[in-house]
Order: sequence, then structure tokens, then C-alpha cells
Amino acid sequence: MTSLADQTVLVTGANRGMGREYVAQLLDRGVTKVYAAARDPRTIDVADPRVVALQLDVTDATSVAEAAEAASDVSVLINNAGILRGASVLDPDTSKLREEMETNLFGPLAMASAFADRIAQRSGAIVNVASVLAWFPVGASYGVTKAAMWSATDSMRLELGSRGVQVVGVYVGLVDTDMASFADSGKSDPADVVCQVLDGIESGDDEVLADDMTRGARADLNKPIHERFGA
Repeated sequence: MTSLADQTVLVTGANRGMGREYVAQLLDRGVTKVYAAARDPRTIDVADPRVVALQLDVTDATSVAEAAEAASDVSVLINNAGILRGASVLDPDTSKLREEMETNLFGPLAMASAFADRIAQRSGAIVNVASVLAWFPVGASYGVTKAAMWSATDSMRLELGSRGVQVVGVYVGLVDTDMASFADSGKSDPADVVCQVLDGIESGDDEVLADDMTRGARADLNKPIHERFGA
């Protein structure tokens, strides 16, 4: 994709953090419309006529289908919504892992499935926001969901590439949002991360590695686990 100008974009989890920043920067780049999606659309407070607040729960099949019908003109989908529960992968109670999988993996896959045909008609793009924890085994249950999203994004790219759809995987460490409020330092500016992602879309990139930690982790994937983490 050469330009986001004049595109119609849907952003999930658009009411805070990275999602809100995506909406702001997309408007700055001249998009025609942004569907700002959230479970409660009343939390979308952007005063721009190009912004359409959209009720969406990515874990609910009916909600996804209704969103696809309401936003049938979408050319770019940004799967940004995510949750962090941080349960141990050995916890016999898998409820937190399952909750994360519903939002962080199955939700984006449901959205991609619902919008793929429309996006293909417009030679558009699907962006899946993952994490450096796809490659660091320190993210517990959250890392499991992001590793699965990495694999799913690559599979999606193979399936949709022949139909003219650009599929972008976004990988980043800590970002200065509510989700990373537990960390006091080492956090990226959301504005910088979003700018890199939008640049990547316009440049036709397959992946956006948004910080030094992520670029290092990607480069070290061929090393044995004990060399990377002292296991």
C-alpha cells in the first residue's frame, strides 16, 4: 500500500492507549474514515466527523458479524485490541489463558475472516498487533497468545497475499500505556510506535519491529534457548 490517505480504516480497542493513538495519527494522514471500535462506543471521544464509533466485542461472533455489516467499506483493518492476565502456563486453572486467547488470538482471526473479502476487493491491508513476547518465553500466558498470533499472521499472509492483501505483523516491547503501568521504565512512546506501524503499512512491509529489544529478539531466534535466556 503506497498511502493511507483516502483509506477507510477500522481500529479495534480504539478507546485508549495505542488504539486511540492509531485513530489520531490516521486522521493526520488523511484517511477518509476511521471506525473506532470498542466494547462501549461511548468511550470514543474523538471530535472529528471522519470518526465513526463502533460497538465491537471481538470475542463475540454476533458482534463481529454486525461490525462487518456496519463497516462494509473498510480497506484496512488494525487488530489492536488485547488483554493481559499473565497467568502461569502451568496453572491448572486455564481460565485466564483462555480469556487471553479469546481476545488476543481468536478475536483477531474472527475479524480477519469477517473482513478479508472486502479488504481483498480494495487491495487493502490487515495489521495484527503482537508483541516481542512472541519470542521471549517470559510472558507466561500472554506470551503464548502472542506467539500464536505470530504464527497466525504468517499463515494469514500466505493465504491472502495472492489476493492482494498486505498482512503486517507488529512486534514491540513495553509501550507507555495502561497495560504497561506496572513498569517504571523501558517503555516506548505510543506515538513513535504507531508512526512506525503506519509507515510500515505505506512501505509495504510484512513486519514492524518497533524497538531495539524487539529487533534483537528477532535476530536471535536461531540461537539456543540457553544462550538467549541462560536457561
